[in-house]
Order: sequence, then structure tokens, then C-alpha cells
Amino acid sequence: MLTVIKNGHLVDPGNRCGVCDIWIEGESISGVFASGEKKIPEGSEVIDAQGLVVAPGLIDLHVHLREPGEEYKETIESGTRAAASGGFTAVCCMPNTKPVNDSPEVTSFIVNQANKAGYAKVYPVAAITGGLSGGSLCEYGELKAAGAVAITDDGRPVENAQVMRRAMEYAKGFDMPVMSHCEELSLVAGGSMNEGLTATRMGLAGIPNLSESLMVIRDIGLAELTDTRLHIAHVSTQESIEAIRQAKKRGVKVTAETAPHYFTLTEEAVKGYNTHAKMNPPLRREEDRQAVRQALADGTLDAIATDHAPHSVLEKDLEFNHAMNGIVGLETSLPLSLVLVKEGVLSFETLIRRMSKAPAQILGIDNDVKTGNIADLVLINEDVSWKFLASELQSKSANTPFDGWDMKGRAVRTLVNGRTVYQYS
Repeated sequence: MLTVIKNGHLVDPGNRCGVCDIWIEGESISGVFASGEKKIPEGSEVIDAQGLVVAPGLIDLHVHLREPGEEYKETIESGTRAAASGGFTAVCCMPNTKPVNDSPEVTSFIVNQANKAGYAKVYPVAAITGGLSGGSLCEYGELKAAGAVAITDDGRPVENAQVMRRAMEYAKGFDMPVMSHCEELSLVAGGSMNEGLTATRMGLAGIPNLSESLMVIRDIGLAELTDTRLHIAHVSTQESIEAIRQAKKRGVKVTAETAPHYFTLTEEAVKGYNTHAKMNPPLRREEDRQAVRQALADGTLDAIATDHAPHSVLEKDLEFNHAMNGIVGLETSLPLSLVLVKEGVLSFETLIRRMSKAPAQILGIDNDVKTGNIADLVLINEDVSWKFLASELQSKSANTPFDGWDMKGRAVRTLVNGRTVYQYS
């Protein structure tokens, strides 16, 4: 059956922009035409996208789906359903599951579960070291053959520089990027929020910016030494950004992501001991928030990821020091990021680069909206106003600091493999 998305404003940076009709047959795009250029056959499914933006589906480089092992927080089905409602057609899931994704058996399980669910594609990111121990390296070739697209020990840094060097050298042989969780644990020293006056006033141990940027500098140096592709996760500080900016100027193969909470919130959100604003790295100062925004604008930061980290009330309804780090983000990422467009920080085209095109490039995916490519698409209404309610999340968990926020703009339809997997009503 032919499906036609008609009259939508296609935004596909580097490929094509303008009002178009997109023809889809089966899983693939069969043609992209100027609006009204070609008569639509009778009996076709027609999706009227008048007044909407059509873009290649959003891709999230950094999510935690919790399955296997912590299905009470999230499952691959619920997490990908949340992804689809947020406009994401693909997500990369981190390996800190139980058991850890350090074997082809776990990788294959994740891929199979995602295929069964059918809401969004899942690209597993496997562990650098067995059990995330920081010790012996995993078998990257076997993991890649099972479906892994990159490696990381996310949730923990690889503390030993020699181990990280060997991991980069080994991963290079399989053309797998190394995703780095940059954290110098000796500087964290039991801290639970950003170091500064707010932490002092609240009587909480702080985490300095240097705990992140020091490890960013180390891993950039190792990537430069080994000529390996390095991707730095959840960047939150201006010092890290400057190190990445200078590395790119030198030609180091480094990419980096940030998350919406780092350009939306500051450490002030923690006041009242709000555990829904507790995350790792922690929310920083206003100067860091502004640096993140600027780095997204100038391309120092390549991608917006969510670091979607679902937790139940068992992990969040605790004293601040004991609460787990992380928030859910798949269903708030796009509207929060659209604020950057409304405020003139990013153009809409640049936003799609940060949320779709750059992640695809990092993963080696061709997601151009063109004939022959898979029809993974999102339709976005920039103008719709709505209230975000944690009680209405598709995710199994509701740990978010944005509950009750008034939002503007959202995904209104998501198609994966040419099939509608989410529609806003």
C-alpha cells in the first residue's frame, strides 16, 4: 500500500528542505516530490502534514532501557514506546543492565526485544570492560557481530588510562566509536550536586567541574594518541567544552553530546532537595548552561541526547544523598530543545542536525529523506501548546523535574519502517 505524507515542510539538512510530498511503499521511501507535483493514486493512505515539519526521525545516542534486570523501572517496550512519542525512531541503549551488556548473548537479547516491540530501533552500546569493572576488555568483534554499534562503560569511567588506551586501539580495528563517561572519581568524593554556594548552603558535598573536564582532557589525549573515534557523553561544563573545541581544531576524531537538562536547568533546580533534579554529571552553574547553548550553536557539541535514566520511587523518594542519579528525558527532549529555536540560539535546521543527522553520522547511518532509504520520519508541530504531566508518560518511571511545565511544540506522528508507531491525539 502506498502512503503519502503531503504538504509537509521537509527539513533534512544537507539533503533537501522545502514543502514536499513523500511517497512511502512498504518500509522505504519511493519518492520525494514538490508538493502537488505528482497525482496521488486512489486508495493511498494520505497523511496531511500541512503546517507541520517533516524530518528524518530523531536519534538518541544515550538512553538507559534497564532491560534486562530492572524491568520495574523500564522495559525495552516501554522505553521505545516513550521514544516514539518523543519523535525518536532510534535509540542507543547503554550497557549498565543486569547482567551487563558485555556479551553477544545480551546484545542479541536487546536487539530481539526491540524488534518484538516495534516502536523504535534500538542500537545496543556494549561494555568496554567485562562487568563494567574497568579491567579486562570485552570481545568487541563478537559484540559488533551481535548488533553493538559502539562501546562504553557508561555509569562509570574507565579509571585506568592504559586500559582505556588499549580499548581505543582494539575498538579502532572494528571501526567502533568509544563513548566516554568522563568522571574523575577521586574528585567526586561522595559529592551529590555541583560544587558551589548552593551546595554549601544546603549542606551537601559538591562535585567540581574539574571532575568532568580532567577526564575529558585525558580521553581526548588518548584518542589523539591512538587516532581513534571518541564520543564524549553528557557534557555539562564550560571547561570540557573548551577542551573539545580545541581538540576539534587539531583534527582529533572527537564528537560530543549534551542533554536538554544541561541547557535548560542549573543547580538552582536542586533547591528544596529535589531528587528529580539529581543527576550525574550534576546540574551546573548558569555560566555552564550558557556555554552548552553556545557550543550547540557553533557545533562544538555535535548532538543532543537525553541520558534517559528511569528510576522508580524506590530510588528517588529518599534523602538527597542516597537518591539515584538521573531523569527520564525521551518525552521532553524535543519540546525543551525547541526552546533553543524560539530563542534564536539554533535554527530549526541546526536542531535537526543535533537531534537526527549528527547522531546518524556518528553511527554510520544514512538517514537522508530520499528514494530508497528507510522511511523513519517524524512530523513536528512547532506551535502546539500543551502541559507536560509525568502521570501521562509512556515510560514506566516518572522521575522528571519538568512535571507540570507548559510546553510548546512536539512530535505529532512518528513513523518507523514506513509504519506509524505514534500519533498525538
